[in-house]
Amino acid sequence: MSRFKVQVLVAMLAVSVIAVSCGRSGSNSDNSSGGNSKSDISAKCKGTLEATEIGVTADTISVEVMADTGSPLAPGLFQGNVDAMNGFAKYVNANGGIGCRQLKVEAWDSKLDATESKNGLINACQNSLALVGGNALFNPDVTVLGNCVDKAGQPVGLPDFAALANDINEQCADNSFVMTSVAESCKTLTGTRDLTAFIGQMKFYQTLNPNLTGIYLVPGDLPTTVQSATYQIETMRLLGINLTNTPKVSGRLEQAGFTPFVQMLKAGNGNFVYNGSNDQAMIKMRKESAAQGLTDVNVWACSIACYTPAFKAAGSAVDGTYVWLSFLPFEEASSNAAVKNYVDSVAKPDSFGAQAWQSGMAFKKAIDEIVAEKGPNAITRAAVIEKMKTLEFDADGWIGKRTGTKSFSDCFVMLQAKGGTFERVFPSKVGTMDCKSTNLTKISIDPQEAAKLVK
Repeated sequence: MSRFKVQVLVAMLAVSVIAVSCGRSGSNSDNSSGGNSKSDISAKCKGTLEATEIGVTADTISVEVMADTGSPLAPGLFQGNVDAMNGFAKYVNANGGIGCRQLKVEAWDSKLDATESKNGLINACQNSLALVGGNALFNPDVTVLGNCVDKAGQPVGLPDFAALANDINEQCADNSFVMTSVAESCKTLTGTRDLTAFIGQMKFYQTLNPNLTGIYLVPGDLPTTVQSATYQIETMRLLGINLTNTPKVSGRLEQAGFTPFVQMLKAGNGNFVYNGSNDQAMIKMRKESAAQGLTDVNVWACSIACYTPAFKAAGSAVDGTYVWLSFLPFEEASSNAAVKNYVDSVAKPDSFGAQAWQSGMAFKKAIDEIVAEKGPNAITRAAVIEKMKTLEFDADGWIGKRTGTKSFSDCFVMLQAKGGTFERVFPSKVGTMDCKSTNLTKISIDPQEAAKLVK
């Protein structure tokens, strides 16, 4: 499996589970990075601090960030998650700490390997208060999240503030607070079931051209990636978007391999391309389309997977591509303190790192609320798990408001690549997102069966 192959999986998940403008901005946030003022927390820190839990000493709180970073198949794939959490710890420790203590971060390399993912869960259970900011693609056995014992030997479980959870078992685990919204209802993971789909971006494309006809590039290297595309494809069709072809795209595919897709567009008089794969797939598709003289496409569309330095570096080759995000863009750091804190604290900000930082903020808010309510010696895994299930959070206006572990934001921002930069397109006001319930819809489908029909 290549680096691009793995990114295909991530890209599609991002499309599947992320998502009148409400003018939502950091200035109107609920102070979700802390939930309480520094003075309120400091007042609670004057007594004697105790070692209250595994990963909690009198001086420190330890967390683990588990991410796929060291696999030879995709070296450095989610290094952004690790960098973000290390940067978050430095920022937090320089600004009063967390739970009256200093934050320590241990990185675990899950190496795109299910066994290493399970080993990472075991390591966190033995040494850390919680998992925070992680992104491990292959994590099917999450038993440890449910039965990890606490300091007293009780199987209370392990809190998991995941930046992104690819495996549906991690997504739907009781103790997982997933920053990337979960499409599954988690009532059942087999058969025909209701899933939540984000459609705000699709409606936007239809304002550009109400008669969209074209193709959906499906990440085709793994059954799970194909499955995650199925309900997006079906939703587009229900909205009236004419998808003439839904070809599978391999992460290994070179630019010449995109020629058949260009031919599909020409044969079907296509004016629309949605890339459900990674940034490299869209770059190659754009370049091959230009080489083949295709000029009829007026809506090139991509998810957060194209919000990368590599896509920007492609410059004029990808000009005009629309990229939608479920959080305020880095280019607007001056409009939101949380965004600025992140981009100022890491050398190479990226979309996955942003979600890790947001997960760190959610974890800190949970800890701060525990301290404010019960004091710094009440920090336990059981307390964190109880708090995460009702946590109200918007990353200080960086993302849409959410409550609890399995929310789905109805907010998005549309950007467009222009000359090596990303420019805001919709909504027009800097520092805001389009947030309304009609950006979401329910669709009933069996992704496993639908995937068999994707060719």
